[in-house]
Amino acid sequence: MAPYSLLVTRLQDSIACSRGVCFHSSRLNRPLTLSEKIVYGHLDDPASQEIERGKSYLRLRPDRVAMQDATAQMAMLQFISSGLSKVAVPSTIHCDHLIEAQVGGEKDLRRAKDINQEVYNFLATAGAKYGVGFWKPGSGIIHQIILENYAYPGVLLIGTDSHTPNGGGLGGICIGVGGADAVDVMAGIPWELKCPKVIGVKLTGSLSGWSSPKDVILKVAGILTVKGGTGAIVEYHGPGVDSISCTGMATICNMGAEIGATTSVFPYNHRMKKYLSKTGREDIANLADEFKDHLVPDPGCHYDQLIEINLSELKPHINGPFTPDLAHPVAEVGKVAEKEGWPLDIRVGLIGSCTNSSYEDMGRSAAVAKQALAHGLKCKSQFTITPGSEQIRATIERDGYAQILRDLGGIVLANACGPCIGQWDRKDIKKGEKNTIVTSYNRNFTGRNDANPETHAFVTSPEIVTALAIAGTLKFNPETDYLTGTDGKKFRLEAPDADELPKGEFDPGQDTYQHPPKDSSGQHVDVSPTSQRLQLLEPFDKWDGKDLEDLQILIKVKGKCTTDHISAAGPWLKFRGHLDNISNNLLIGAINIENGKANSVRNAVTQEFGPVPDTARYYKKHGIRWVVIGDENYGEGSSREHAALEPRHLGGRAIITKSFARIHETNLKKQGLLPLTFADPADYNKIHPVDKLTIQGLKDFTPGKPLKCIIKHPNGTQETILLNHTFNETQIEWFRAGSALNRMKELQQ
Repeated sequence: MAPYSLLVTRLQDSIACSRGVCFHSSRLNRPLTLSEKIVYGHLDDPASQEIERGKSYLRLRPDRVAMQDATAQMAMLQFISSGLSKVAVPSTIHCDHLIEAQVGGEKDLRRAKDINQEVYNFLATAGAKYGVGFWKPGSGIIHQIILENYAYPGVLLIGTDSHTPNGGGLGGICIGVGGADAVDVMAGIPWELKCPKVIGVKLTGSLSGWSSPKDVILKVAGILTVKGGTGAIVEYHGPGVDSISCTGMATICNMGAEIGATTSVFPYNHRMKKYLSKTGREDIANLADEFKDHLVPDPGCHYDQLIEINLSELKPHINGPFTPDLAHPVAEVGKVAEKEGWPLDIRVGLIGSCTNSSYEDMGRSAAVAKQALAHGLKCKSQFTITPGSEQIRATIERDGYAQILRDLGGIVLANACGPCIGQWDRKDIKKGEKNTIVTSYNRNFTGRNDANPETHAFVTSPEIVTALAIAGTLKFNPETDYLTGTDGKKFRLEAPDADELPKGEFDPGQDTYQHPPKDSSGQHVDVSPTSQRLQLLEPFDKWDGKDLEDLQILIKVKGKCTTDHISAAGPWLKFRGHLDNISNNLLIGAINIENGKANSVRNAVTQEFGPVPDTARYYKKHGIRWVVIGDENYGEGSSREHAALEPRHLGGRAIITKSFARIHETNLKKQGLLPLTFADPADYNKIHPVDKLTIQGLKDFTPGKPLKCIIKHPNGTQETILLNHTFNETQIEWFRAGSALNRMKELQQ
């Protein structure tokens, strides 16, 4: 793990600042939030750093980097291109995304190792050569591994996955980023982040009954929506915090990604100490205790927005379908579903994932299952269980939870992401068949879990998923409704109770970690030029010094456009290390406003409609530069930088939208694209798919100065609108160089 002594020094600096005795006392002579203490404690140049929430760009020195295997491929390929010999900070690769759920854990894992041997070998050897730890397939989901091994109070960690904020459950600032950001940190370059605003969530009362930590974030998502947390850290505090387990706090922070938050964090308390001690880090727990008064927000600190939730009044929630912020109390979702025409019968219940796969989660689900089994019942729906890590799998096997869930009719899947990210070989329905599934996952965008746009996916707690899978219908409310046992007698499920941690030690299971060797001079990393899975990167072209004239509109997107729409996962994950191959999924899920269809756009030259990637390739071949027009919160969801690499690779030059999700906007900048927003959102309606655009002002490209956009209509008329941007000086240099990686190489020369 990262040296904890670093935290001590940084905390002391932040503590001094909070007392008004350090360099920025003239600007920050005020109480600090916890997130401010941690973030500002990692400044690269505290003496001269401008600090203004929501405006200034902070240059930070994170403690470590974590990468999941799907994004690590491109991150390591970029790091190889940098020419550097070793990573500058502790870094790890976690193999969790490439294992498809089919029949069960062991068989699925064996199949994945066989199919992905080339990729796993590349990641293992690249890790060994460049000093990166390697968690082998089967070790578990990246965020659970981080919580068990690397997160600690006060850490600043970046991860190439949007649910990296999971580590906030241990009092750390853990932020999801794209691979290019990870490369910066691994290269020893200060990492830039716009100074976050801070949203406070004050928790009072205590959780009880069927209410769970998941219900806290489901409630918050309903309040803030999928973009309400953009540009902000969500900081939980208040007396209610102590009623939540450490892993429960991680659940809440994890799903904070669905409200667009930069990250989420909880203050240090005895629940964190207990978890640290149980996971073999008692020394860190003791040291955190020494600083416990400073690992909490200062009294009287200011939040940009404050939300209050009384946990004693919080009811079980279920959110969906098709968006994680459509919140319903479980007691009401059946009526809403009837009214909206959503299928009531639940085809599959799925528990686990990085959000809800802790020992406590599995225990509470097993507690529900035991009650049903005692009355002779099994699940009416199909039922799957995904352990979060090898340690969790081994421990729930030892303690009997896994067998109880199997007895209920469940299938225990591999320690991996599986159906949560679309790695699911689903056989019970045909594509296009309308159906409902209920999961304890974090994200439920259209087609995300099974590539079927008619699957109505709802997210809730593992214990509610288990209860609903037993009943088989959305109309069941476990707090009030009865089930009928095989003896004909009616009974009601009691609220589940389970230990947050095992009474004994965790069973670590199989050793799945490969430490990088001290001497890697003889280590080779091979990428075959004929590989269909891996491809060495070629530098993107530099800006030619001119305005962008006569840009063709590839697609004008209607409505929600997540990174799943831009660069689908599921079967496409196998191409994450091959930029040209994965570019064949560019924007295939986005809805074209011209015809209301997905993956069908007009070729401006031939006037024929065809797939988006084919049209982009046609334009690239014929030297036609293009632009995408998007709606609100464009690029929400996963941190995958492929959603930025692909349009750049196929000749895109700009993405113009009403607003962007944070990570995607940064990823676009890193790859030399122009993420721009309408100065007047209504100007979205002025642009038509058949128009051409010219973007002016790039020769005088400066922070804060809007660019001009001339809209050229087919009838010869023109309109001029303004486009805003959030580029700073460093990011403008990325654009001019063609990418952040190109700029890094320029600075090395």
